[in-house]
Amino acid sequence: MTESTNGATPGAAATPQPTEPLVKVIAFIATLGGLLFGYDTGVIAGALLFMKHDLHLTSLTTGMVTSFLILGSAIGAISAGRVADRFGRKKVIVVMAIVFMCGSLGCALAPNVVLMIFFRFILGLAVGGAAAIVPIYIAEIVPANRRWQFVTLQELMIVSGQLIAYTSNAAINEIWGGETTWRWMLGVACVPAVILWVGMLFMPDTPRWYAMHGRYREARDVLERTRHSRMVEKEMGEIRKSMDSKSQKHARRQKTISVWMKRLVALGIGIAMLQQLSGVNTIMFYAPTMLQATGLGTNASLLATIANGVISVLMTFVGIMLLSRFGRRPLLLVGQIGCTCSLLAIGLVTWLMPETAHGQPDLLRSYLVLGGMLIFLCFQQGALSPVTWLLLSEIFPMRIRGLANGISVFAMQMTNFSIAFMFPILLDHFGLTTCFFAFAAVGVAGGIFAIIFAPETQGKTLEQIERHFKKHLQDDPLPQSGS
Repeated sequence: MTESTNGATPGAAATPQPTEPLVKVIAFIATLGGLLFGYDTGVIAGALLFMKHDLHLTSLTTGMVTSFLILGSAIGAISAGRVADRFGRKKVIVVMAIVFMCGSLGCALAPNVVLMIFFRFILGLAVGGAAAIVPIYIAEIVPANRRWQFVTLQELMIVSGQLIAYTSNAAINEIWGGETTWRWMLGVACVPAVILWVGMLFMPDTPRWYAMHGRYREARDVLERTRHSRMVEKEMGEIRKSMDSKSQKHARRQKTISVWMKRLVALGIGIAMLQQLSGVNTIMFYAPTMLQATGLGTNASLLATIANGVISVLMTFVGIMLLSRFGRRPLLLVGQIGCTCSLLAIGLVTWLMPETAHGQPDLLRSYLVLGGMLIFLCFQQGALSPVTWLLLSEIFPMRIRGLANGISVFAMQMTNFSIAFMFPILLDHFGLTTCFFAFAAVGVAGGIFAIIFAPETQGKTLEQIERHFKKHLQDDPLPQSGS
């Protein structure tokens, strides 16, 4: 597949480039961070059912165990962004792999709820660091015409990690059973963490990071290893031009961020929060809990949750293919509208259908709720999430890319934290119907934001995108929709 360049500025993105084998290896190794992100956020959905009894969890401590990983990820994202700009994208990912290992072991061996919450927070630091830096690392190191494909591989790995978590939860429960099986569920994440750590030791940093620090020889060396020979000089010239402009030199000397960059960061924060305000992670974290609340048993809830993971993986493949045909903005709008309608439908099912039929839990109601979740995930994982991660890796200028992406992911994860922490409490007090209607109402507001502000970046190199936003944001508070 090749990315359409209709309406793109002529440049590197418009020239077909063969993908060198090293690029594929780099992308696979780096996106193991996404796999760990997905596994560690998804595994808690099943582990909670057993941990609840073993650690004597209340609705408050259930929310804390789930959400403190997200709180840690918010802090990890904003910290990793600044560090990655200074010390390199690769070094941050290597350190995150070590934190993944330590956090996973700590969670698996935690003897009480206090240490469980602590190690979930530590694990979250790695989740946030990976979420902020892996997409940047990939976007800066792959050819422009394949950026959409390799950056969205991160989203594919996230949902694959969640599917692996759901599947292993059900398998571990089926094979071993018992209240302590949650420890094995949480400990499995050490395996991909070791592979990520070892693999990244042999990977290069990005040519744009080397250039940002004046290390042009190393930048050229990476381009020669990851590009066809005829493209090296052209891309190297674009990078040099971006770094050597008078405005960039002045900005670096003054150590200030231009007004147009601040406006772009505000746009990135809005795009990032939009993804979480859909309520996606209430479904990914609490699906078994919600299905139990509709009347399904423990085993049935665990098995049904696997369907969420399968749909997420399949629809991410679909989203990757659609990106090559329709661009960023249309998919963002379709995803937002589809998610909102699905949430409204789930709310209507739980409101209009009785909880019991003939004295027994109404299984039709349970399966309709599950069906609504699956339709929601079709729009979320097939459109909204891939576009979000791709836009955040593209829209920021090179000088502040790590920091700006870290701030955006911080805002995303703080939104995620607030929702994950409050959801069990809201579920206890108000029930499923009110929760889903509330998410649908927020989705309407999110759709209005997307219609007004969502940008289109398809078919442009990172340097062309930077020049575009600089031109439009110096005069206007926000870019024109669809620009």
